[in-house]
Amino acid sequence: MTVMLITFAIGNARGLHRLVDIAWGIAFASVAAVSWFLSDGYGDSARRAVVTLATIVWGLRLSVHIARRGRGHGEDPRYARMLARATGNQSLYALRTVYLLQGALVWLVSLPVQVACLAPMPLDATTAAGITLWAAGVFFEATGDHQLARFKADPTNKGRIMDQGLWSWTRHPNYFGDFLVWWGIYLMACASWETAALTVVSPLVMSGLLIFGSGKRLLENHMAQRPGYAEYRARTSGFFPRPPRQPAGASGPRKR
Repeated sequence: MTVMLITFAIGNARGLHRLVDIAWGIAFASVAAVSWFLSDGYGDSARRAVVTLATIVWGLRLSVHIARRGRGHGEDPRYARMLARATGNQSLYALRTVYLLQGALVWLVSLPVQVACLAPMPLDATTAAGITLWAAGVFFEATGDHQLARFKADPTNKGRIMDQGLWSWTRHPNYFGDFLVWWGIYLMACASWETAALTVVSPLVMSGLLIFGSGKRLLENHMAQRPGYAEYRARTSGFFPRPPRQPAGASGPRKR
């Protein structure tokens, strides 16, 4: 929550509430670092190190990517529209509905990290499965971000829809990567049935945010205005990757 309050002070002073997106990953990394420090002498040292490192790597990579992507840009249209609907003081509205809400979500979603740092059980096969899932998620997210950044850097693609690479299999490869990451971190924390039951709320909440959350919906509503997006949406999965559908009426390769 401290990270979010500091970010609010900076974002409110600069009129750039999109800074909260950068703070999102930093907040998770901070929770992991504090949990590791405070659990010294309690949990299994190897499990503490693995879960903490996994969370910090994911969080800092995400924050650096978002910071680079937003360099030189003004306010995010999502936050501008949100604040335009605010009644009363816009700053307090932003603090309540953006920063404090996201701070609470960081605490809730990071439960596996906090609990894993206290678990005395040594690493096991479930931990290995979690590490594998986490690595696949980071790869998916980082690759999708890189492919989109490279696509946008080409001036000839201005106004076009990115439908190449991972983006031809899912409209949100970065969101799907996050999905894998947090189910992976959850598995790393599953040192016992008790910890599994206690922390399953974390990946469930993150999955709900990624699949059904307002961020995905607002982004797709914005993209819907672009030429070709309806066709892209019709042939490409909205979340879970799969091969693109063939266009309606296409039964195979065209004959010459």
